[in-house]
Amino acid sequence: MINFIENLPWSVVIVLCLTLGLAPFAPPHLIEKLQMLLKGDLKRLIDWADLLMHGAPWMLLLVKAGLSFKGGNS
Repeated sequence: MINFIENLPWSVVIVLCLTLGLAPFAPPHLIEKLQMLLKGDLKRLIDWADLLMHGAPWMLLLVKAGLSFKGGNS
């Protein structure tokens, strides 16, 4: 899995973040779900699924950046 993430082009990760990660664009679902999480209002399964779906591209970006940073220091 790590090899797959390392070989995934940055352009694909960035496009995923800018499309799925920010959709719908006004306001982004991810921001709404994070606010709900902080308030303790994230109770329905669909809300958790939305958080996971819209947050996944950003987590992928963080993992890829971490792997690139780690690999660059070797």
